[in-house]
Amino acid sequence: MFSARYFGRILKQTGHTRCFSSTSRCPKEMNRPLSANNLPRPAGISSMFRLPVQADTEGLDVCYVGVPLDVGASNRAGARFGPRQIRSESALVRGFNKETGASPYETLMVADAGDIYMTMYDLPQACVDIKEGFRKLISTGCKTLAMGGDHTVTYPILQAIAEKYGPVGLVHIDAHCDVNEHANNCKIYHGTTFYRALEENLIDPKRVVQIGIRGSGHSVEDLQWPLSQGFRVVTARQCYYKSLEPLMAEVRQQMGEGPVYISFDIDALDPCYAPGTGTPEIGGLTTIQVLEIIRGCRGMNIIGGDLVEVSPPYDTTGNTALTAANYLFEMLCVFPGVKYKQIPV
Repeated sequence: MFSARYFGRILKQTGHTRCFSSTSRCPKEMNRPLSANNLPRPAGISSMFRLPVQADTEGLDVCYVGVPLDVGASNRAGARFGPRQIRSESALVRGFNKETGASPYETLMVADAGDIYMTMYDLPQACVDIKEGFRKLISTGCKTLAMGGDHTVTYPILQAIAEKYGPVGLVHIDAHCDVNEHANNCKIYHGTTFYRALEENLIDPKRVVQIGIRGSGHSVEDLQWPLSQGFRVVTARQCYYKSLEPLMAEVRQQMGEGPVYISFDIDALDPCYAPGTGTPEIGGLTTIQVLEIIRGCRGMNIIGGDLVEVSPPYDTTGNTALTAANYLFEMLCVFPGVKYKQIPV
């Protein structure tokens, strides 16, 4: 039987207080994922990585935040449930990266900031709400890792980001370029995100790379337009049967020292790895290649990122959301200031 003292300790960690450490070895009180040794994984509040939940970003270096919106999706809906499912599956992810040596929670204060409040019935107004929500989150100096939602949400996030940092470099991992000018006479949906971003000078076109692009399209202009703007477009076919570490060495040179945002649509992966998404395309990237892409961002001046288009209704196994949770941890691991330790093997 668990003691009252034990439950008090657990409540302090899962009851959403900040600056609490689960280990006495930590030099100061830092938020850490709650260990399964302290509370079984199926138990407790379903926060991201079982970190404390914090309503504001005071004292935080990075926060996870949900953006449960999918009314901008052009095919299968359901990504509104993405943040909830990713949080649930994230209970398996531990706090140390045994492959890279990254130990992010030793040097970064991280918490779950909950979900952005927005209307779900008016897409342009939802974008206004999201922009305002992120403006508040980053006003304290905190960086954000967002969980979508469809790819529309990246547009208002970049609006808030650009107000603070100016036009940013973009590492965009996706099956689609998302550079349509409009759809059905509407300027905002998940296929116009980066057209609008460039139009509003939110991204620096010479520091944009799009990786994993594939599938059928409407015309050759689908690829010509981003190339004509200065984007680097790396198709999935160019990635077949190879490591992407050499590519990422080139991308690091392209990004330079300026601020960089990572936007990852889960449909960049082949559907065999991530069937739970709205617009799946065959012939996609492997899970290993995406690890190489994200880990290859280490050393860049990362100021934020997102992972979008996880649609749980289309993957009853939960594997798509679990894969997303692992990639969000990998994204945290490449943020500036993360401590790395030498791997003994």
